[in-house]
Amino acid sequence: MKIRIPVGNEDFDEIRQSGLYYVDKTELIYDPASGTENKVSLFTRSRRFGKTLNMSMMESYFDINRDSKDVFEGLDITKHEAFCKEWMNQYPVLFISLKDVDGLDFESAKRMLSSTLARTCLKYSSLADHENVAPSDKARFAQLLEETGDIAVIKNALDTVMRMMKAVYGKPVILLVDEYDVPLAKASEKNTADNRYYEQMLDVIKGMLSVALKTNAYLKFAIVTGCLCLAKEHIFTGITHVAAYSVLEDRFSKYFGFTQSEVDDLLAAAELSEKADTFKSRYDGYVFGNTCVYCPWDVVSYTSALLYDRDAEPKNYWRNTSGNGVIKEFIGKYQVSRKFETLMNGGTIAETICDELTYDTLDKTEENLWSILLMTGYLTKAAPSAKDTTVALKIPNAEIAGIFQDSVAVHFREKLDVSKQEHLMDALWAGDADTASKLMSELLRKTISYMDYHEDYYHAFLAGIFVGRGYETESNKEKGLGRPDLQLFDQDDDRAMVIEAKKADDKGRMEKACDDALKQIVDNEYAVGLQDEFREVFCYGIAFFQKSAMIKKL
Repeated sequence: MKIRIPVGNEDFDEIRQSGLYYVDKTELIYDPASGTENKVSLFTRSRRFGKTLNMSMMESYFDINRDSKDVFEGLDITKHEAFCKEWMNQYPVLFISLKDVDGLDFESAKRMLSSTLARTCLKYSSLADHENVAPSDKARFAQLLEETGDIAVIKNALDTVMRMMKAVYGKPVILLVDEYDVPLAKASEKNTADNRYYEQMLDVIKGMLSVALKTNAYLKFAIVTGCLCLAKEHIFTGITHVAAYSVLEDRFSKYFGFTQSEVDDLLAAAELSEKADTFKSRYDGYVFGNTCVYCPWDVVSYTSALLYDRDAEPKNYWRNTSGNGVIKEFIGKYQVSRKFETLMNGGTIAETICDELTYDTLDKTEENLWSILLMTGYLTKAAPSAKDTTVALKIPNAEIAGIFQDSVAVHFREKLDVSKQEHLMDALWAGDADTASKLMSELLRKTISYMDYHEDYYHAFLAGIFVGRGYETESNKEKGLGRPDLQLFDQDDDRAMVIEAKKADDKGRMEKACDDALKQIVDNEYAVGLQDEFREVFCYGIAFFQKSAMIKKL
């Protein structure tokens, strides 16, 4: 019987009650509650690494209004019998997610925050009917439900609901805040000269968290998740008891992402073990603390696709969940092209990392650049290692390498000197191979190389220039007795171009590579037919060695 995979389902109870496959992360419940004295634990991970599902799991376990024995049956947490007796369904729980708080300006973002608070309060609407709840709290609660509260009511929202819970249940509250920094990330993205509201949103979110977390008599403990660990003086002002666990920390590292053994078990259950190498090359490679993990979103998405079609090709599932502007945002600001080249060719770079950042200063230093790329999953530690401010970084896997190729390489190609590109085309159409060689080499030196100067890199480089200049281009299309690398057509001037490109093993063999390319054009009759169709047909052999080009004309 095939297993059933929950793609996109972040409701723990629903997954368990529906018999969907679940990778057991329930030990995360035991560790913060019994293994630490943390009043507030902050877990930061990239998107799609299981943060929300873990929070839903903890809500189900602790919530005093549920009977969760059946949904946790057989899971790891139940091995701790004394702990379960003390903690399972024994505390009021307030769970709120801020992941949908967004807006084009502060007013629209504030309305989204009010709606989020209203939906959250609706889950706990029975609190307002209890005689132990103070009339003033009932009034504020009504404003939250009706979305009529002012900024002060919004800032005090979590504290109000927690105080009501304590009054009703006589026990302190477990507070779960998911994606706490999304409103700030969204505000930062839209914080343009004509529309500045980051500071306003920061004031609101800081106020909500400070009131709820700072010396709160109604708080048992809090778990907070997000993408970045924002500097304490920026968001957690006065809250001295926040224990933060970023991707650099080893503790709790196995609870976000799938370990190798978890992926092996999943593939075995799905009868897909023969696909293990594909999963590993594309979706493995992240290192959190000393734990190597896969991206769970990728794993479950591709597994689901294979259960439907065993011949399904792997896709870039993580990339498609949101934009990748974080890479493009920094490319042109700092002189980092050589470092990007090293990364894109499978190498590592050693950089100073700061795991406490602020969204309004992310682009202020190069150090912040590498830190944000690490914290958001575009880079990872090169190997398990002790926490240090200087970290060896790499691209984790083939999927993320593809994102860099699409974002970084394309950016540099688009930024190439347009006049030089035009002069290059003029030289090629004029049959001036020497001038074309010099211009091509100049352009190569100003772009990003990847795939270790593989022929495919040069092919993409050429195609990008030609298409960017508006020429009709055909790539590897059958012609004569073979497939030329590129053909260009200039219908207006009744001319065409055939190009065969070769990668030389060293600089001294570039001329021979050019000659071999020209011989291939002749032997395979690539220009035959074009000469009857166009007034002029230019045939070029191009040899590349690293960032040098040599062009010869037939």
